[in-house]
Amino acid sequence: MTGNTRDRLMFAGWLLIGACYLLGLLSILSIGIFILPVTMVGTVALATRRDTQRGLPGLVSSASLPLFLLTYLNRQGPGTHCTVSADGGSACTEGLLDPWPLLAGGLLLLIAGVALFRLLQRRRQRTPGRVKPTYPPG
Repeated sequence: MTGNTRDRLMFAGWLLIGACYLLGLLSILSIGIFILPVTMVGTVALATRRDTQRGLPGLVSSASLPLFLLTYLNRQGPGTHCTVSADGGSACTEGLLDPWPLLAGGLLLLIAGVALFRLLQRRRQRTPGRVKPTYPPG
């Protein structure tokens, strides 16, 4: 596996770990108690890998996923949204948020994490690695 592919997989892994932590904390009173232990095991598994710190900007981008979920759930907002079913019944949802600031915040966090990842990747490519000293034969 090439270095770039490994770095991208580490980024995606940290993105998923961060999103699971946020989901677990936001839903701690229901399913969060079951999600957090699995996420902790995933953190240990990911943190013990070689060069795992290269994907850490994925944690910044992981904060965008709950905002994207809120954007989707409030897509009919802001305010009240009513639907009418085929049998004539209706249902209304009140207090919907404006989805545009949520979407903007999510995109900002996603782009910030990806930009930080790319910046660090470029710095690593420009900085020469350790060079083995060459000894004269004999």
